[in-house]
Amino acid sequence: MGERQGSLEGLVVHKDFWKDKRVLITGHTGFKGSWLSLWLQAEGAHVIGYSLPPPTKPSMFVSAKVAEGMTSIIHDIRDLNQLQKCIAEHNPEIIFHMAAQSLVRYSYNHPVTTYSTNVLGTVNILEAVRNSDSVRVVINVTSDKCYENKEWVWGYRENEPLGGRDPYSSSKACAEMVASAYRSSYFPIEEYGNHEVAVASVRAGNVIGGGDWSLDRLIPDIMKAFMENRPVIIRSPTAARPWQHVLDCLSGYRCLAERLWNNGQEYAQGWNFGPDAEDAKTVAWVIEHLTKSWGEGANWEVDSSRNPPEAHYLRLDCTKAKTILGWSPRLPLTKALEWTVEWYRHYQENKNMQDLTIAQIAGYTNIKIT
Repeated sequence: MGERQGSLEGLVVHKDFWKDKRVLITGHTGFKGSWLSLWLQAEGAHVIGYSLPPPTKPSMFVSAKVAEGMTSIIHDIRDLNQLQKCIAEHNPEIIFHMAAQSLVRYSYNHPVTTYSTNVLGTVNILEAVRNSDSVRVVINVTSDKCYENKEWVWGYRENEPLGGRDPYSSSKACAEMVASAYRSSYFPIEEYGNHEVAVASVRAGNVIGGGDWSLDRLIPDIMKAFMENRPVIIRSPTAARPWQHVLDCLSGYRCLAERLWNNGQEYAQGWNFGPDAEDAKTVAWVIEHLTKSWGEGANWEVDSSRNPPEAHYLRLDCTKAKTILGWSPRLPLTKALEWTVEWYRHYQENKNMQDLTIAQIAGYTNIKIT
């Protein structure tokens, strides 16, 4: 299976849109933040990062030398005073708010950290924007888990009820409500001509790709086990997830940011960015594919111990983004898994990870559309 067919319209609005744009990324030391930082650096943006130190060792932020091409500020999103100083000093025009506690299982043991980071952190970034004269676009990154999960077979649309049965999921629903309240109270769409600030929220599914070392996530667990030549322990082999390469996810965020810049009043709302329906596969399907792709020494077994409950099935309906933005995912799951294995193989062989990451970004942006 090759790359998907579709329109290039959803990938960029203008070839040089990001050149010289001042972009703040909160959570830039994380997995998605590192990929986005390198992508925007490659397109000539002035990237400022604001985050705690990398959450894992190893980390993509360190191994791909992400900090070399940007201004990296190591600080806590919960510190409003420092965040306001950062924005006042660097005058960002576009903000991607990614800083978060992003692990479901961790949230059961650390609910206060989860809520304070995900909810108060969102309040802080929007409060800092309210007191800024430079910011025009805010992309608030939440999660597909912000929806009230009814375990049904069809995808959730942007107008479905928010919810969450665990601290992480509910914290993301709260972050969505915070963004909505700030938009209505301080950046109302009907008064866009006066304030010229567009705030939107984005929700994605299970994002995969090279450089993710998070605990209790399927792909990192698999890759670490393969590199250490030991069996992978799988909790829920029959659980289905909407797997999506990180570049597909980030291309949606970038596409939306560009639309918000040009016509903020039309796009300041919630958006889903997920894979096509055929890429919602079971954990067992993914592990079998990766086992074959990795080759010798790769094997797995089922975890028989008791674990905290997790959603069995949750999928996004992305019709809105496809129809209105012209966006669509470009990498089928088989290709996304190949690129992921390539990244970790290169890491294991001590190759230049910045070069490989930028090469994969270039490969993504140069996909031939027929």
